Amino acid sequence: MANPRLSFMRGNLLVLTITRSLGMFCRGMAFPYASLYILALGGEPGEIGLINALSPLAGLLVFPIAGYLSDRAGRVKLIALAGYLSGAVTLLYVLATGWQSIALARFLLGFMVFQFPPTSAIIADSISPENRGRGMATMNTLSSATAIIAPYVAGAILDAWGVETGMRVLYGIMMGYNLLSATIHLVFLKETSPQSSNSIGLADMGSILKTAYTDIFPTLRGLPRSLLALTGVIILGFMSNGIASSFWVVYAQEQIQLTSSQWGLILLVETSLRCGMYVPAGMAVDRWGRAKTILASLALALVSIPTFVLVRGFVAALLVRAVIATATAFFVTACSALMADTVPRDMRGRVMAALGRGTVFLGAASGGTGGPGVGFVITIPLMLSSLAGGYLYAANPRLPWLFVSIALALSIGLAGMYIRDPQNAEA
Repeated sequence: MANPRLSFMRGNLLVLTITRSLGMFCRGMAFPYASLYILALGGEPGEIGLINALSPLAGLLVFPIAGYLSDRAGRVKLIALAGYLSGAVTLLYVLATGWQSIALARFLLGFMVFQFPPTSAIIADSISPENRGRGMATMNTLSSATAIIAPYVAGAILDAWGVETGMRVLYGIMMGYNLLSATIHLVFLKETSPQSSNSIGLADMGSILKTAYTDIFPTLRGLPRSLLALTGVIILGFMSNGIASSFWVVYAQEQIQLTSSQWGLILLVETSLRCGMYVPAGMAVDRWGRAKTILASLALALVSIPTFVLVRGFVAALLVRAVIATATAFFVTACSALMADTVPRDMRGRVMAALGRGTVFLGAASGGTGGPGVGFVITIPLMLSSLAGGYLYAANPRLPWLFVSIALALSIGLAGMYIRDPQNAEA
């Protein structure tokens, strides 16, 4: 007999959970070793930074258009199209002859962010308001579980076949996933856009471009104060990660004297704990409310994240990251639910193009941030903070965490004063 508590895990949500699980496993294999591939193809550390900076630029152009189209032309077609195009672009990684090929592929993949607004909107549309906390938490749990072991599988492939050949294999697997998931989405996803029957052709693109960009500021001005405050919190979170995320591992090795394997074990434990906390977090969010959970998560992060620069030894660093994992699980779940509760169905694509999915990891330590959490409003602050992080760390290794502490304090102020649960959640 089916578990009634998981009755919402069907239809679109089930399809996206399955494909997202496969995707996170494939990305979890390739992404941690992407820099090694660039070096193996003749690149230098400077080229690594250049390549990482190329992808967000495309989002500034694509996000407003994607948000407009996902509310006007249908979400399923956009998601499937992005999958097929991603598969084609990933072939450049497989056949790369130098780091320049990787740079071109990374830039082109940046345009594939047009899948994020319709995906975020279709997820929000597919879960009833009373189940959003548990639904999004369950999806996060199931999707993240496969990624836990992915870096270890990829490491074994690279050890056996070498970096260059091994990475070609990993990107080949990712290309196959992109094509398969696009087909699954096209066949099994059900359209949720209220205007999906509208016909849009190439002749309409001029007016679409004009409308998409002229709609940006009126759309943002019309948002509830609570959502605007959440936007401020999310921007501060991405800026904090832009400043510090690349330097967690550097500080761990240089200042705390941890080895790479010790840091890898810490991240394994952290990821496992965060994954296991998503469902309890979802139940708590539905019971306690979104606003209270966001405020409590931020307070827990403010206590734990700055402590990292004070601890010494493996166990102490592990405990800090474990607390951060707990805070992140509750924060991400509450923010996702609040975003879905607050944004009307007929404008979710445009709003989520601007603001992302309304989530950000607290104290991200993977060396980068992005994905569906980033909207075009967030892109420029994220890029600028990423550039500033290196200068701050060079001046004083503790300065990035000082910035994060200030940003968290400001976020708590915004959340406490302005973020409230809506009286009537959007369907």
